Amino acid sequence: MNQNQLRYFVAAAETGSFTRAAERYFISQTAITQQIRLLEETLGCQLFDRSTRPVCLTSAGKAFLLEARAILDRMTRAVDLVHDASIGMSGSLKVGYVCGYERSDLSVWIQRFHRDNPNILISFYRGTTDVLAAGLLGGEYDLVFTWDSTNLKQNPEVAYRMVERVRLVVALYNRHPLAERRSLSRKDLVGENILYMSPSASTDSYGDSFYMDLYREAGFQPNILFRSSDTESILLMVASEQGISILPDYATSKLYHADNLVFVPLTGPNEVEEIIAAWRRDNQNPALGRYLGNVK
Repeated sequence: MNQNQLRYFVAAAETGSFTRAAERYFISQTAITQQIRLLEETLGCQLFDRSTRPVCLTSAGKAFLLEARAILDRMTRAVDLVHDASIGMSGSLKVGYVCGYERSDLSVWIQRFHRDNPNILISFYRGTTDVLAAGLLGGEYDLVFTWDSTNLKQNPEVAYRMVERVRLVVALYNRHPLAERRSLSRKDLVGENILYMSPSASTDSYGDSFYMDLYREAGFQPNILFRSSDTESILLMVASEQGISILPDYATSKLYHADNLVFVPLTGPNEVEEIIAAWRRDNQNPALGRYLGNVK
């Protein structure tokens, strides 16, 4: 049994075709067939029912598919570990963050950790809150910095730590009648065209419900002209005077001399966005443990 045989077997199982498996690895169908037959001889059982189209796994094949994937995954991790050790790396940490949060102090916090742990490769992935939650639960990320619009805190598989409570601001164009105000309440936005900055790609997330409740408490239904989770697109539309928006302060505080943009604090007890750092409780990555132990 060798690595190629396992790869060819998994490819044939996933595609239901020896031909498509061969195309995946740019080899002949004959070569794929021969290698899978050698694998079956080694195991002493038939892995595929070849009488069907597409070909189907036998009961033994279904059981072996799980093991084959696990073996290939362990082999890949072993190769990565050896490679990292050869270039002086001792681990990796995959960090997801919500769109716009790159303008926060996230890089400062990670920089401090990296200075103390220079042999850990820290990679970053930007996404919406629902993408981050799915990626965290699916094992794509070790740690995510997000606003909990998907109710991650209620998931027993997830642990979290509060990072900060960020105030909200109203983004206006310079000539807007409210641009001279020193602060605004949500009630002041009655009748405005709202360019809605959504925390997630979904239209019915927990986060959307939270914000819609704030509008209802203010006594009106917002006129949402446009919806996006892309901060840059929202700001471009505000600057072109198509409407106004409500954004977390971290997305605007470092915008110096913003063209035709004004940011006014939004007042009210719930006009904040809570950012949490979340991770899976069963994540055994030593780099994650080191980060959680060192960063308060």
